[in-house]
Amino acid sequence: MAPKGSKSKGKARKQMKFVVKCGAPVDDEIFDIASFEKFLHDRIKVNGKAGQLGESVSIERDTSNVTVTVKGIQFSKRYIKYLTKKFLKKQQLRDYIRVISDSKNAYDLRYFNINNEEAEEEAE
Repeated sequence: MAPKGSKSKGKARKQMKFVVKCGAPVDDEIFDIASFEKFLHDRIKVNGKAGQLGESVSIERDTSNVTVTVKGIQFSKRYIKYLTKKFLKKQQLRDYIRVISDSKNAYDLRYFNINNEEAEEEAE
């Protein structure tokens, strides 16, 4: 039998960054990135408590991006998408903007492509 190697039971979680790119809606001034940042700050749950991010989660924004940095806790990218969609619904923008995965750790807010549907209807 091969000797058992020493395995650590809990591996150290490294820092992860999730980015939500809000370029097009922010440029058209229908999306307020400051209120989105505040919404994320108030709604992200850490250890079952919303709004108490502590040092494990930090949220930063620049002109058209919101970056959520997570250290030491388990956090899923899907949770960011869920909260983004919830914010869009609250702002009544869910019918016009969709959340698309841009890369491994990023989402992009894009408009639904309504022009193609209208052109197809006119062609018929």
